[in-house]
Amino acid sequence: MADISTKLPAKGGPAGLSGYPFNTLRREIDRFFDDFGGRGWRLPFDWSLFSQLPAAESLVYTPAIDVAEKKDAFEITAEVPGMEEKDIEVKLANGCLSIRGEKKSDREEKSANYYLSERNYGSFNRYFPLPNGVDAEKISASFKNGILTVTLPKTVEAQETEKKIPITGK
Repeated sequence: MADISTKLPAKGGPAGLSGYPFNTLRREIDRFFDDFGGRGWRLPFDWSLFSQLPAAESLVYTPAIDVAEKKDAFEITAEVPGMEEKDIEVKLANGCLSIRGEKKSDREEKSANYYLSERNYGSFNRYFPLPNGVDAEKISASFKNGILTVTLPKTVEAQETEKKIPITGK
């Protein structure tokens, strides 16, 4: 049987850290994954509950936008479901078209067993440099069923500059 006088009490390691060898190993592994590719690698093993919340950049709302060129105009279409016309602003300044919007929703439910309150907010701001040949005075915007359409009419000169080049075989 082992002599009781020869046993030493367990220490927390340097600076009194509990579980010293394991904490050191954990810090080294965390550092390795941070150096390798960021925090995403170790999320399932992270101790902090709050580190598992989505990053702030994933909470940013960005609508799907299409830009098309037609014979007489450019057309920008933005899908903004759940938004109303009053929530969207279209401006032209310094040769740049900006489309800005803010989406807000509040939900509240009360019952005998629970109370639910949710608030969601998101905003976006997109900028588009005006292409050459756009008649800035005739730009228009329309909104219907969650779709914003901004029409940028071409000047007469811009519509006439197109020339078809014949292809010949040699």
